[in-house]
Amino acid sequence: MMNTAVFGEGRLPDTPRPRYWAARELVAIGIFAAAAKLTSLLIALAGGGMNPATLLLKNLVFTTLVVVMLYKVRKQWTLLLFTTVNMLISLILLGGSVTLIPTAFAAALLGEGAMRLAGGPKSRFGVFAGVGVSDFAAKVLSLGVSFLFARETPALVWMVVPFVAIGYIGSFAGLFTGARVVKELRHAGIIQS
Repeated sequence: MMNTAVFGEGRLPDTPRPRYWAARELVAIGIFAAAAKLTSLLIALAGGGMNPATLLLKNLVFTTLVVVMLYKVRKQWTLLLFTTVNMLISLILLGGSVTLIPTAFAAALLGEGAMRLAGGPKSRFGVFAGVGVSDFAAKVLSLGVSFLFARETPALVWMVVPFVAIGYIGSFAGLFTGARVVKELRHAGIIQS
């Protein structure tokens, strides 16, 4: 008889530990992160820069893609991994700001916590709570970082607040369009949950 305390939980020593994410799930997260960055960039370029309409549309499409991705990969920590890949794409390929990385991670962790409290990634309300809290926290935390850098001239930050609010309106609308897209993808058989 084999001592299970030596190998831990009765597992044989040569048995591989099951991976948390399957390869297809990691590929899906990477594809959605690249698609979200690319569509955001294309919308900004097609709209002639960052005006209120393109800001609204960019956030709407981004949030819609995040909702669809979370329905495609329904596991805890998917939002954090998506944010990590998204920030790497932004930093390495697009020359994004390093100062946004801590706020993005903090927002993703808050979103993961909200998702967990609202029933987890397998529940419908959990997905929407996680994405909604993550988007809201990202906007508020980035405003906080902007205020830290412009504390001598806080009027500059107050000028940015309406644009951030317009962006969040787009993100909030993206929750509803995400639900609609998920419904259509279920009918098409692309999402099986």
